[in-house]
Amino acid sequence: MIPFMTLVEKEISRFMKVIVQTVFSPILSSFLYLLIFGVSLGSSIQMKNGEVYLAFLIPGLVVMGLINNAFQNTSSSIITSKFSGDIEDIRVAPINHNQIVWAMGIAGVFRGALVGFITGIVGEIFFYFQNGTLLAVEHPLMMLFFTLAGGFIFSFCGIFVAFIAKTFDQLSAFASFILLPLTYLGGVFISIDNLSPFFQKLSHANPLFYLINGFRYSILGHSDVQVPLALGMTLISLVVTFSMARFALKNGSYSRW
Repeated sequence: MIPFMTLVEKEISRFMKVIVQTVFSPILSSFLYLLIFGVSLGSSIQMKNGEVYLAFLIPGLVVMGLINNAFQNTSSSIITSKFSGDIEDIRVAPINHNQIVWAMGIAGVFRGALVGFITGIVGEIFFYFQNGTLLAVEHPLMMLFFTLAGGFIFSFCGIFVAFIAKTFDQLSAFASFILLPLTYLGGVFISIDNLSPFFQKLSHANPLFYLINGFRYSILGHSDVQVPLALGMTLISLVVTFSMARFALKNGSYSRW
């Protein structure tokens, strides 16, 4: 248990040392999204049920901050360790593969949840000044589930990609060409009802779509998908990404670049 907790503390302290870069920088991006899309353009966007667009946007931005930072935390830690040669320390440490995956996952969830939480607070402030009331959370336990599940899913993705990647460019390519499109097609900014039939079908094949809408349901009480389906798809994604991370940890490259 001591090696496990030591690794968790190491991964958390690593990003806390550069908190301006790892936490406040993505929060600034979310602030600008809220200001431009939620406040400036939000009044001109009509939602199908008469809902305020900012209420729709806030859960999406919280999840986007959560998953991006969970992914970046594990992937950047491993990729930097591979570059410096420190990755061998994990290989010889008295800790098994499952413990390594979960320890790094917990640190990723911590960073992602921290960014997501502060993004949510900023969103609440914007919502209060725009509407004179706070945006209530309808299902707190559901919110906790999707926060933890989403954080772990993308922490595990970060582990998998970082061990498979052989260069920084390959890691960046995954974030740019896979993670970013999945995020935008997952319903962060708009409901999929506003998309063409082709992109609606494409979105339903996107696992991130179910995570985002499950989280949105926990706050608003409704979403674009049925809750049992969102729960089921999220659990499947969690199992699959954990298996991928464990496989990469066991069979991936530990070689120094």
